[in-house]
Amino acid sequence: MKPGTLAGWGRLSRPGSETLTTDLESATRRAVLCRGLGRSQGDASLPARPEDRIVSTSLAKRVLAFDDQTGILRAEAGFSIADLNRLFVPRGWFSPVTPGTKFVTLGGMVSCDVHGKNHHRDGCFGAHVRALRVRLANDDLVECSPEEHADLFFAVIGGLGLLGHVLEVEVTLRRIPSAWVVTHSERIPNIDAFVAALARAAPEWPMTMGWVDALSRGDRLGRGIMIASRWATLEETASRTLPRTRAYSLPFELPTWVLNPLFTRALNSTYYRRHSGGPETAIVTAEKYFYPLDSVLHWNRAYGARGFTQYQCVLPRRGGPEAVRALLQQVSALGLAPPLCGIKDYGPEGRGLLSFPMEGTSVAMDLPVSPDTQRSVERLNEFVIEAGGRVYLGKDSFTRPAQFRAMEPRLPRFLEAREKWDPQRRLRSALSVRLFGDRAS
Repeated sequence: MKPGTLAGWGRLSRPGSETLTTDLESATRRAVLCRGLGRSQGDASLPARPEDRIVSTSLAKRVLAFDDQTGILRAEAGFSIADLNRLFVPRGWFSPVTPGTKFVTLGGMVSCDVHGKNHHRDGCFGAHVRALRVRLANDDLVECSPEEHADLFFAVIGGLGLLGHVLEVEVTLRRIPSAWVVTHSERIPNIDAFVAALARAAPEWPMTMGWVDALSRGDRLGRGIMIASRWATLEETASRTLPRTRAYSLPFELPTWVLNPLFTRALNSTYYRRHSGGPETAIVTAEKYFYPLDSVLHWNRAYGARGFTQYQCVLPRRGGPEAVRALLQQVSALGLAPPLCGIKDYGPEGRGLLSFPMEGTSVAMDLPVSPDTQRSVERLNEFVIEAGGRVYLGKDSFTRPAQFRAMEPRLPRFLEAREKWDPQRRLRSALSVRLFGDRAS
């Protein structure tokens, strides 16, 4: 990253700098945007203009209160899942919802209303948040919850930092029997069978997800590996000792030509055939199960200097497997070669005004950035709009305003909330300039 720039995990960057502080209450006065550990792949955590005051919450990570009977935790916004796991997993507690990385803060999880492998059972992170302490655009401090300033509370959840600076989060943790997870995996021959398998697994398994080969063709389109899982009991793990984890680092950027379609197709085929074909059961650590990519630090360097975007959309249940199959056919027609493509089953829509999931099927694919990326995203968005779906703003940096308006019927309510709580639009980001017309100069 060049000096004087801030970047997201997709390596997209903007001119600007951030203030690191342990005192969020003081630092957020007159601030324009807060950001945590910078793991958003899009531009939601990037400054609208170089001179904007950006505050990093990453040093403000104190635990303020914890009730070991109810699991209610109150912590500063910079408290990360990595810290939570280190302190609370040995005591039998875990986040009620976790994304695919532990390098994310509570404030970031609220602002993106993150979801996980258990969405079909437990919804988004915001469903488990009890209260928030927020600094508003006018610098007032407000405590909000589903009972107090509820309109602000549900606009901040999934609101991408545009309604206020989250200072403290109160959330109910989940009690867990062990630090291990039982996984049941099976090889799935195509996307129609995949959607059906996720539906069958949902009533039995609290966590489900899958890897999809987005480059396969014909009857093999969308083949992959489905993994259903649950927490392991103490009896199942009595003789197991947690291994010492060691993270490796990708020391340099790979050339942009490495992740070409031929290499990606071979990689996908190898991964698919490594599975025996029959059902496989294993017991793995929670760390390995939830955060497999975190074992390689700076893995985003694999996409080269231009970086990547993760295109994640959700297609409503009514479209069935036909809609998911048509999406993958569109990916193929555009000549895209995502080296990583995931699929999840989603439950009902949450109450956050811009929370991403809706009941249906989500597909997320990493796309190396190229001169054709903007056109490809727009074509995919056209399909998603027609299908009645939407994209995840926490990972987006290419969607145009007209397309977002077409896919988001809740947008007027969100803009009403911004008008009430920040009529001058003091809080802004590169995303709000791109999608909502905020001033960039």
